[in-house]
Amino acid sequence: DLMKSIMQDDLSRCYLCGRQATEIHHVLGGVANRPLSTRFGLVVALCHECHLGADGAQYNPEKNRFLKAQAQAAFEIEYGHDAWMRIFRRNYIFTEE
Repeated sequence: DLMKSIMQDDLSRCYLCGRQATEIHHVLGGVANRPLSTRFGLVVALCHECHLGADGAQYNPEKNRFLKAQAQAAFEIEYGHDAWMRIFRRNYIFTEE
């Protein structure tokens, strides 16, 4: 069963740098959220360096937050903000009032 992403059309390319992708990153991880990432297509393809390298999304807080904000934006287009907050309970997109 192929992984589906609502964030990225071409899973052969790294979402962050554009190189050949080798790994799938579940944007929202952890025991509770990883299956939800799969279910809602909140996954991106990454090259090994952008995923697990020293400055990769797994270890770099800024890249991690950027991907979460991108996931939230994509999800909200499909399902709305209320659904996001109900399911994931955290807002990664901060809007200025």
